[in-house]
Amino acid sequence: MIPAAQAAAEAHGFLSPSGVEIAFLLVGLVTLGAAVVTVTTRQLVHAALWLVVALGGLAVEYLLLTAEFIAWVQVLIYVGSVVVLLLFGLMLTKAPIGRSPDADSGNRPVALGVALAAAVALVWVVVDAFRTTWIDLDGAVQGSTEVTGATLFKHWVLPFEALSVLLLAALVGAIVLSRKKEQER
Repeated sequence: MIPAAQAAAEAHGFLSPSGVEIAFLLVGLVTLGAAVVTVTTRQLVHAALWLVVALGGLAVEYLLLTAEFIAWVQVLIYVGSVVVLLLFGLMLTKAPIGRSPDADSGNRPVALGVALAAAVALVWVVVDAFRTTWIDLDGAVQGSTEVTGATLFKHWVLPFEALSVLLLAALVGAIVLSRKKEQER
């Protein structure tokens, strides 16, 4: 362990969690449960609503990590936009409201194996990357709007703009494709 991390670990103790850490763990368990229900339910609308719970839980986790800006982006973009778009898609395509036999492909064992392998790989990478890092949640301002904006526009402005152009091109392409289908009819 590096000296600063060791001093912080001795000051706080690894076996004496604070209230924020306990809340983080409880919200994480609820979020994990909602995510599991999202992918295992056979009712599409219920899956979308459980997705709201899972994404909202992630926003609460960001708040607990004092990353208010990222938490609000999570709520506005994912909970607000993506889930509403998903629900509109379900309603406009006249997807079945109740149980849908088409929602189950029968590949559950393979999907479970892939999901477990991905989870193990993700946990391994995160633990290996942050093994000697101590995150002080009491005085952290890393996720504040000022720090996030400064980092985004100092180091990540070119990828940010490239992504916005890519999304604009996808939107224009979707409009062009939908108009062609209308003209063919």
